[in-house]
Amino acid sequence: MSTESTAILQGKRILVSGGTRGMGAAAAGLLAHLGAQVIVAARTRPDGAGQLSVVADAATPGGARAIADAVTRDLGGIDVIVHCVGASFAKPGGALALSDADWDAALATNLLSAVRIDRELLPRMVSQGTGSIVHVSSAQWKRPSPLSPAYGPAKAALVSYSKVLATEFAPHSIRVNVVTPGFIATSLAEQRIEQIRQSTGGTREQAMAELITAIGGVPLGRPGDPAEVARLIAFLASDAASYITGTEIVIDGGNLQTL
Repeated sequence: MSTESTAILQGKRILVSGGTRGMGAAAAGLLAHLGAQVIVAARTRPDGAGQLSVVADAATPGGARAIADAVTRDLGGIDVIVHCVGASFAKPGGALALSDADWDAALATNLLSAVRIDRELLPRMVSQGTGSIVHVSSAQWKRPSPLSPAYGPAKAALVSYSKVLATEFAPHSIRVNVVTPGFIATSLAEQRIEQIRQSTGGTREQAMAELITAIGGVPLGRPGDPAEVARLIAFLASDAASYITGTEIVIDGGNLQTL
């Protein structure tokens, strides 16, 4: 990678929420490598020494305010928000087994966490007349699963909210886009593969193949790597994507075969 390409985010002040594992951690690491000042927000502190971080639950109003305060204290402002918070809240029994509390938790984590952080930080972007927001959704909003009935609808709401935000704040030169990953090799995906392996008694490779079949197949024949998602996030965060807003980009190895 050239010196020029490793500095495409030089000086950008970036918050990565949900940035301690999986795609969020990959994004935080890459954005810092590309020259950004990065602060990571999550419910647990990251392992990496020297990384700016704030321990807070973005799904709560108090947590979102604590994150915004840390951004002001440690970065002095904000140029980019990358929102990677998400959880599926899988529960046996299907949709009718979900209580109001289950739905509230799914919506708070997958939608309202982004709403609350944006509400805290967007006015600062407006005042400076520029900014970029990247919300990470999930292919499950396009391919609902009865195993996690609230997750897909909550992520669908995140996509719709992002489109509204993009239209409203475009006059302030603030871009809002969505990254929608499919099957990505995260620790949560690995847990699901291990569950299948234990239930079938087969090998890990057989469990992986069964999972890929269950989600409708992946033409590229493999799960994505968090680093691949991170590169897409970095592009949308950078000025290289200066004319892209209100857009959802799916990164799924060809899994979703609908227009």
